[in-house]
Amino acid sequence: MKNYHINTKCIQEGYAPKNGESRVLPIYQSTTYKYDSSEHVGKLFDLEEEGFFYTRLANPTVDCVERKIAALEGGIGAMCTSSGQAASLIAILNICGSGDHMISSAAIYGGTTNLFAVTLKKLGVEVTFVDPEASEEELQKAFKENTKLIFAETLANPALVVTDIEKFATIAHKNGVPLIIDNTFATPINCRPFEFGADIVVHSTSKYMDGHAVALGGVIVDSGNFDWDNGKFPGLSTPDESYHGMIYTQACGRSAYIVKARVQLMRDLGSSPSPNSAFLLNLGLETLHLRMERHCSNALTVAKWLEANDKIAWVNYPGLKSNKYYNLAQKYMPNGTCGVISFGVKGGREAAVKLMDNLKLAAIVVHVADARTSVLHPASTTHRQLTDEQLVSAGVAPDLIRMSIGIEYVEDIITDIEQALEQL
Repeated sequence: MKNYHINTKCIQEGYAPKNGESRVLPIYQSTTYKYDSSEHVGKLFDLEEEGFFYTRLANPTVDCVERKIAALEGGIGAMCTSSGQAASLIAILNICGSGDHMISSAAIYGGTTNLFAVTLKKLGVEVTFVDPEASEEELQKAFKENTKLIFAETLANPALVVTDIEKFATIAHKNGVPLIIDNTFATPINCRPFEFGADIVVHSTSKYMDGHAVALGGVIVDSGNFDWDNGKFPGLSTPDESYHGMIYTQACGRSAYIVKARVQLMRDLGSSPSPNSAFLLNLGLETLHLRMERHCSNALTVAKWLEANDKIAWVNYPGLKSNKYYNLAQKYMPNGTCGVISFGVKGGREAAVKLMDNLKLAAIVVHVADARTSVLHPASTTHRQLTDEQLVSAGVAPDLIRMSIGIEYVEDIITDIEQALEQL
């Protein structure tokens, strides 16, 4: 592909039909592929030839979507997964094992907090959660000899903390480890973390990338910029006896990380997306640039309206000039952040619940970041497993309402909130 603008890449990248082939990306609904010789299949397994031999590892439909997302993020390769949680898990297990340590921002999605603090702990991976606003000197204190990575979200769900990516990247690289950024809320349309020093990006593609709440999915994108041969990552720089003794850094060069994730982790964990889900994801990606513009403009309009309403206790949206993260948002996301707003209603938790129950256009759903406006009370739903201390660290107040602003006519969204407030 030519070096098209990212808006054009949303539509054109990944799939290039030849003469007489389908103009639209086809669904290759097949688990297997036929070849004329055993030798050819053997070369596929040895990574000497490109191709497909089993859909758990790779599929033509999924492959095209992976190529598109890698191009959007500016990476050298990507691997789609069955969910965003699977993407985060594989991204970490690809370089962390029992006895290792990782650092994570405390301001992340509640489900990811549970993954790190509970499940990874059972697997022998120790996690230290840090304040995303901590100085480099304070962050340095969290490092240990066996630390293998730092993890953070571009925009925290639902606290909307904006991560200082360059600060986290600087301290990570100073200690010889990669920075993994979850870029779900910003999407590559509004932020490209690799340009600020991140090494790996993950997404829950179920959110804005899909955009219509029809298909679960996740993706891992490799920048190709990190030096995995620095002595800290033997899984990449020494022979993998489970895969022909391959040394990924030698055999795959800059693609070592993403190749290992596929041929070792996806092979063993099997968290692969269906071809049909990939097809639906691609349809969403084709309009991502258009939808993000409307999500962000609508959200900013609603946030300003809420900020001026005397029934609202507080509003948190990084696009507001009054927001503590406004300057960071302008640095990393000058064209807009996302469509998610968090706010509190005067009257606390009880008033928040009543407001939500009175909304007509906005629906109460356990989802976020699709075309339709929706609301949720995280403290009693997505973050209900967290302790009060963890809730505070994650920036989730008891009265916090997370509102995902859709792409409807913005005055209709405001009218819906207004009529619900009038019933308090």
